[in-house]
Formats: sequence, structure tokens, C-alpha cells
Amino acid sequence: MSRVTLQSQIKTVKKAILYMIISTFSFSLMNSFVKYLNHYPTFEIVFFRAIGSLVLGTALILIKGIPIFGNSRKLMIYRALVGLTAMSLFFMSLQYLPVGTAVSLRYLAPIYAAMFAVFLLKEKLKPIQWFLFLFAFAGVLVLKGFDQNINTTGLLLVLAASVFSGLVYVLIRKIGNSDHPLVIVNYFMFTGTVIGGLLSINNWINPEGMDWLILLSLGVFGFFGQIFMTKAFQIAKTNLVAPLKYIEVIFTIMVGIFWFGDIYSLWSLLGILMIVAALVTNVLVGKR
Repeated sequence: MSRVTLQSQIKTVKKAILYMIISTFSFSLMNSFVKYLNHYPTFEIVFFRAIGSLVLGTALILIKGIPIFGNSRKLMIYRALVGLTAMSLFFMSLQYLPVGTAVSLRYLAPIYAAMFAVFLLKEKLKPIQWFLFLFAFAGVLVLKGFDQNINTTGLLLVLAASVFSGLVYVLIRKIGNSDHPLVIVNYFMFTGTVIGGLLSINNWINPEGMDWLILLSLGVFGFFGQIFMTKAFQIAKTNLVAPLKYIEVIFTIMVGIFWFGDIYSLWSLLGILMIVAALVTNVLVGKR
């Protein structure tokens, strides 16, 4: 390998890491803002989260000349409905759990995705991956069993959210390359805007002052988080980039401590560490 090629690869890796840091920081801010806005009805937050990304996504689709309705329309509608359920349950869980804990538990989604893939897509898992999944669930038991501050309702909501998120991954896998990622996301955001808007009509709370800006920023941070994550995966190997997603857990825990005054016991941190360690290792083992 020539020196120029090596320098080029190092530059690419650095750029991918930067993209993932921007992505995870964007998602961390978005989730923290959702936590801050928990005095608003969940579906009103869903509406604002979706409409911001819908506007940006639609504009990008039109600029790039991508067919806006796509091909696998039925599958994309299913993905949108399942994704909306996952997002709504996750936002609800933030009313009961520290934001860092909720984000950590939501990352159990790849485990459910792998299990769904075994039964629905006939994929196979290595024995070590089953062990890692059990280790991650042991982290959940440590988190709940030894930390009495973990709210049961919040725990059940975020675990349900991660199950639906896992099903989202499988549906996206089923859609495959038949549709552009922007179109798939746009179906999701359109569905979230319509259903979130309709379900929030009777409970609508009119935002005041800075809340308008924070609510409208949800879609922007979510959109840029998705865009920069996609860019990172496009230019670098998956086994390098994928583990960096879990930086979001660190960012979110730090925001929760300094902004919301969240307190994490040693048992909570141990449980979170077990979950993240198992999932990062699974990414590395799976790609190998």
C-alpha cells in the first residue's frame, strides 16, 4: 500500500468518525429536547419531530429528482406505521426515565431485529451472538433489579419501543435497494406528521416563546443526525462506523446529568455498560 493511499484512508476514517460524532450529538440533543418538552402531549411532539424532517426531506428529494412515491409503497407504509409506534413509545418513556437510560435501552432494537430476521428472513446467527444477546438482557435485569429508581412503566414503554424498532430494521431490510433511503424516511415522516397531528388535536397545547424554536428544531436535529450517519456509513467500513453509534449513550447521559440533574447509581451504569458492550461486540462479531 502506497503512502498516498494510506494517508487517503486515514483521512477518510477521520471524516467518518467526525460524521458519526455530529450524528450522535444531533440525536442526543433531539432526545434531550424531547425530554425537556415532556409537559407537551406525546403526539404533539411527534408531529413537530416529523414535520421538520418532512420539509427538509421533501426538499432534498425534489432537488435530487428522486421519484417521491417510490416503488415498495405497501412495505414503506408498514415501515412508517411501525416506526411511528416505536417513536411514540420511546417519547412516552422519556416521561418516566432518565434520558440516558431510555436511549441505552432503546438500543436493544438490533437484538430484536436479529431475532425477527431469523424467523422472517431465515437468516442465521452465530452462537456467540446469542450469548451476547443474553448478556445484554442481563444488563437490563441489573438495571431494573438493583436500581429501585428505574420506573417500571418507563421500562416497559422503552422495551416495547425497542421491539418495534427491531421490526423496523427488518422491514427496511425487506425493502432493500428498491427505494432511495430518503423516500423511505419521508414516508415515515409524512405518516408521523399526519397521525401525530390528528391525535394531538384534542390535547393540543399552544407553544409559547422558546418552546416554538425547540419544537421546530426536533425535526432538524433528527434529519441531520440521519444524514451524517448515512454519510459515515457510505465512506467507511460498517464494523468501524457502527460501534460509534453508541457514543450517543455517552452524550445523552452527560446531557441528562448536567441539564436535568439525572443521578445514575453504580448499578445503573453497570447495566448500561453491559448492554452497550454486548451490542458493540455483536456488531464486530456479526460483520466479521
